[in-house]
Amino acid sequence: MKKVAILGSTGSIGGQTLEIIEDNMERFRVVALTANKNVPLISDQIKKFKPLMVAMADEQSAEELRGTLAKDDVKGITILTGEEGLITAAAESGADILVTSVVGSAGLVPTIKAIENGINIALANKETLVAAGEIVTKMAKERGVKLLPVDSEHNALFQSLRGHVDTGVKRLILTASGGPFWKKEVNELKEITPEEAVKHPRWNMGAKISIDSATMMNKALEVIEARWLFDIDGDNIDVLIHPQSIVHSMVEYIDGSVIAQMGVTDMKIPIAYALSYPARMENRMPELNLADLCKDGVGLTFFSPDLDRFPALVLAYKSLKVGGTMPAVMSAANEVAVSLFLEKKIVFLDIVQLVTEIMDKHKVIIAPDLDKTLEADLWARREAEKMGEIL
Repeated sequence: MKKVAILGSTGSIGGQTLEIIEDNMERFRVVALTANKNVPLISDQIKKFKPLMVAMADEQSAEELRGTLAKDDVKGITILTGEEGLITAAAESGADILVTSVVGSAGLVPTIKAIENGINIALANKETLVAAGEIVTKMAKERGVKLLPVDSEHNALFQSLRGHVDTGVKRLILTASGGPFWKKEVNELKEITPEEAVKHPRWNMGAKISIDSATMMNKALEVIEARWLFDIDGDNIDVLIHPQSIVHSMVEYIDGSVIAQMGVTDMKIPIAYALSYPARMENRMPELNLADLCKDGVGLTFFSPDLDRFPALVLAYKSLKVGGTMPAVMSAANEVAVSLFLEKKIVFLDIVQLVTEIMDKHKVIIAPDLDKTLEADLWARREAEKMGEIL
């Protein structure tokens, strides 16, 4: 049985991962779960999957969880707290594979510690590679650790590259749903509310990722992630808006061939592939019916993104060209900006503007180690908080 640890088990990806495991209990054993503060949900998960180790965000949540488990007569589980607890659950639970589905840079250090212990990574936390792609990929290669992408776009590229990696890749094409506002004019975006921005037309995601999709910062982060996952220059990574979200991404080869991965709009497909790799396992998904999808005569459509409407994409390519600590700063500043928007302290268009100004202020460190990367991340957060008070 493959032993699985999940960072962020109460989130969307973590919950779907557990649903897949529940359907395949003969193949997987859950050894560690982590959550922020959702005690009722993780209590249910503990009773069902009986992990050896659980980590909560703070001591108050941990104490509440201990009381809940004692009342339900659940014993023998180690309950940890804070960043150290997250790291221990990731790296010291005896897992064969770690699913990193926490949001933001919180997943970086636990992922690195897991890699140091030879644990394969099912990566659903794109900020890890955005902030420290060179460090993480080099370490994984040295230790023979597999980085298995869970994001639907990178999983699609991963599948489309199998058997072809050394045979002439010309470019990677990431598809994007476009989020809820891709047809709106720029001046219409001024009045967008958080409630409107979190309503993604295709995917059921958490608030932060939904806002990133609305600004297309999510796709900007994915461009950087793809650069490190697949060791390809940013100039050879393109983005197309594909509102139907059926073609999850494509690889173009030097002979003109384009190989794409397609499937119904459901994150369980890439999650299952990452868990079962290199094999495939049966997944209870509806079949993809292209004829039914195209019965209105429109079919599958693709559009080039409007960079005036979505300047976050410009920032992605800029950060890759500059390199060093710039991608980490972009990602960290965006996390703060999204939080400020959700708190209604800034408006929608301020998100990318704030990130731009923080990047312009940053003095880049080339080839940083992990400590310098984390310092840059912290600096960006502090500066973004200050700027948020001014905007």
